[in-house]
Amino acid sequence: MLAYRHAFHAGNHADVLKHLVLAEVLRYMGEKDKAYTVVDTHAGAGGYALDGRYAQKNAEHLGGIAALYQRKDLPEPLQHYVNLVRDFNAGGPLEQYPGSPAIARMLMREQDRLRCYELHPTDQRILESYLADRPNSQVQNSDGFAGLKAELPPPSRRGVVLIDPPYEIKTDYAKVIGALREALQRFPDGTVAIWYPQLQLLESAQVLQRLKAVGESTAKKGWLHVRLTVAQPDERGFGMLGSGMFVINPPYVLHDKLAECLPMLVDVLGQWDGANYLLEQQTV
Repeated sequence: MLAYRHAFHAGNHADVLKHLVLAEVLRYMGEKDKAYTVVDTHAGAGGYALDGRYAQKNAEHLGGIAALYQRKDLPEPLQHYVNLVRDFNAGGPLEQYPGSPAIARMLMREQDRLRCYELHPTDQRILESYLADRPNSQVQNSDGFAGLKAELPPPSRRGVVLIDPPYEIKTDYAKVIGALREALQRFPDGTVAIWYPQLQLLESAQVLQRLKAVGESTAKKGWLHVRLTVAQPDERGFGMLGSGMFVINPPYVLHDKLAECLPMLVDVLGQWDGANYLLEQQTV
C-alpha cells in the first residue's frame, strides 16, 4: 500500500529477526566466489532516521535494536548483525537504522547483483539515491510480486529472494504464497526468505501452514522456520505478538546460527514472561 511507511517500525523486534536471518544468508552466499543476485520485493527507503517523526511516533526501536546496540555479551551471529547497524552509524550512537537493501549492500560484493522494488514513490527515490553509486544495482518503482517474473532465474543461477510486504491488506497473504510458487517454479535452487507478522488474525495463523505446504512439495533443499514471540495481545486482542521468517532452501548452517541467538533475543526483547521462540526445519 502506498500509505505504508516502514519508518514507523524501523529497528523493532521484527526488523531484528528479519535482518539477522538476512545477514546470515548473505554471509553464506558470499563464501563462494561466484556472483549472486538479491531480489528485494518490498525494499523500503534503505535507511531510517530513528530520531525522525515517523520512528519516534511509537519508538519501536527501543524494544528492538536499541536494546542490543551496546551489549558486549551477544552470540557471534547477533554481534555480526549489530556490527552492521553500528557501521551504518559510522561507529557512533544509534541514530540510523539500515533497511534490507542497506544490510544487503554492506554484505554484497561488487560483482553481486541487487534488484529492489518499492511502490512508495518517496521511499523509492530515497533508495535510488542511496544505491546510485553501487554497481550492479537497480531500483524499480513497481510491484515486487510481479517483478519476480523478470528477475528469475538470475544469470549466475545463485540468488536470494526476500519477500516482506507490509500485510496491511489481507490479499498480501495470498500474494506471498503465489510469489513463492512463482519463484520456485522459475528458480528451484534459489533461497527464498519470507517475513510474516504474528497477529491474532486468521490469515496470519494460516500463512505458516500454507508456506510449509509449498515448501514440502517443492523445495529442493528443505525449509527453515523461525518465530520470535515477544508480546501478548492488548485488551482488545490486537497488536503484533512477534514475527517469523520462513526460508526455502536455507543455508545448512542457518539453523545452528539462529539457535545461538534466539534465547538471548527472547530474554532481551521479550515484553512478558511468556515470550518464546520456535525454530524448526525440514531437510531433504
